[in-house]
Amino acid sequence: MKILGLLRHAKSDWDDTAQRDFDRGLNARGRKGAELIGKHIRDHGVKWDRLIASPAVRVKLTLEHALPDAAPIYDQRLYLASFDTIVETIEAHAGTGADEAKTILISGHNPGLQDVLLELVAPGKENALFKEAVVKFPTAAYAVLECDIEHWADLKRYCAELVHFARPRDLDPQLGPEG
Repeated sequence: MKILGLLRHAKSDWDDTAQRDFDRGLNARGRKGAELIGKHIRDHGVKWDRLIASPAVRVKLTLEHALPDAAPIYDQRLYLASFDTIVETIEAHAGTGADEAKTILISGHNPGLQDVLLELVAPGKENALFKEAVVKFPTAAYAVLECDIEHWADLKRYCAELVHFARPRDLDPQLGPEG
């Protein structure tokens, strides 16, 4: 059994329309959402062996606010990555033998992270959490999947169950629905 976590970047700042997408930071709501979800992640109890993240500024800032003590591995492939690219990136950083991670947290972007849920969760394991997450995987959303695999190289479609899903608005209703 392997544990895969997904953390979408927090709400980004659109004030400077001339700025490249990659370079956008977080707005005030995003900073608050990142801090809330970070506390939730720490309290949730999964100890992440590896944190692999997109190097986009909004992801870096999300992690600085959410998990300031973490040591992310930044991988350019995760910037706006597809399901297949996310899986390849996990395999590339998972380690092997005694160094193989039991738990991996990925931080990045949609639609890729939501696609991971859609592709990994087996149809017979689509629970209420899954139904919430596929309707919308909003900014700063955090999901935990239990993957019925022995090694990350075995990660494939329909091998997982969504066991946890949280959004900043679940932790503070004042944050309301987010995009």
